[in-house]
Amino acid sequence: MKLTQDVRPKAPCPPSAHLFQQVNKAKQTEDSNADQIDAKLPGLTPPISCGINGFDLEAMPKEGSKAPEIGMYETYYVTAHKGPCRAACFTDDGKLIATGSADCSIKVLDVDRMIVKTTTPSSKDHGMLGMENHPVIRTLYDHVDEVTTMAFHPSSPVLVSGSRDFTIKFFDISKPSIKKAYRSIQEVETIRSLSFHPSGDFLLVGTEHPTIRLYEINTLQCYVASNPKEYHNGPITQVSYSPSGHLYASTSKDGSIKVWDGVSNRCISTFPNAHNGNEVSAVRFSKNSKYLLTSGKDSLIFLWELSTGRAVSMYTGAKAAPQYAVGATFNHTEDYILMPDSTDLHSPKIACWDTRSTEKLKVLPSGHTNTIGCLQHSPTATAFISCSDDNRARFWYSEGI
Repeated sequence: MKLTQDVRPKAPCPPSAHLFQQVNKAKQTEDSNADQIDAKLPGLTPPISCGINGFDLEAMPKEGSKAPEIGMYETYYVTAHKGPCRAACFTDDGKLIATGSADCSIKVLDVDRMIVKTTTPSSKDHGMLGMENHPVIRTLYDHVDEVTTMAFHPSSPVLVSGSRDFTIKFFDISKPSIKKAYRSIQEVETIRSLSFHPSGDFLLVGTEHPTIRLYEINTLQCYVASNPKEYHNGPITQVSYSPSGHLYASTSKDGSIKVWDGVSNRCISTFPNAHNGNEVSAVRFSKNSKYLLTSGKDSLIFLWELSTGRAVSMYTGAKAAPQYAVGATFNHTEDYILMPDSTDLHSPKIACWDTRSTEKLKVLPSGHTNTIGCLQHSPTATAFISCSDDNRARFWYSEGI
């Protein structure tokens, strides 16, 4: 008894509310105005307000408000890596794109420069041939294996990347001469997915392990859900925050979708066998957070209503690439859903559906000569990027809303 009294601390450590306090702080930050965000984290332009509330089955769309169909997009720029191009992402304002490759490199491209390069009749006459106006504004090298996923910080000029080398790298893209990361996180598995909280204070990380990591950006403190019974039973394929940050979703090779509380870090809903037991490749929230869009290795796309937990729409007619977890994505107005169609692996196409009617629309020849490993649409404009094993990333654009 005396030994117990001597060893036992006089006052037990109280339960920590640090994570709850930090997430509440992040929620308060996201509610502050853009000027306050700029003062705290100068860098990228805050996301552009397009007056778009996103897709809603309960509201009728305004007549003539639809964006151009995908068949109207054209290739405006092509950039080449030295190996298969496997990852891409946009900034929240849609002004920059990053592409990542199996050659371990990352390129950062300026969207306006890619558009001007195509639309200017004579680049030479307008002084557009100088390197200072080249669409590729950064080339980054700090991984030693394939770049698998990337995410831009919501308001600071920082790009975060994950790789098969088990590391997460932080790059300061405000400095043209810097090609190496200024910060790194060592993980124990291949990094599969990254997602920033809208405040930029937290980073979700999905790996080949079933446990989701949540990192606090300032301290790199790592958190995981407290109840192991809530974990997935297989490797994570994608993690995604909701636009408000109050929720996040995850998908896995175990065939399930999970929805988590962004404050308590507890699982609040599980959709088992969401794609008939097949691997669920990707998940993303609609802008109003009422729906989840998922795609799987069964080549099906589902739109899930979060309030009821049921699939309200299904989109068929395209074949998913067998070797990649390539996800479906909304266009910027959520009128349409896009996904690579890998029926012909040597001449893949880009399939498109009307989100509301589920009608499959005219496919778009991709111009790629090998499998498309990644497809991302701009969050603000009629533009998207397609990445392929033909070592190329193609930037697509249409003049429209």
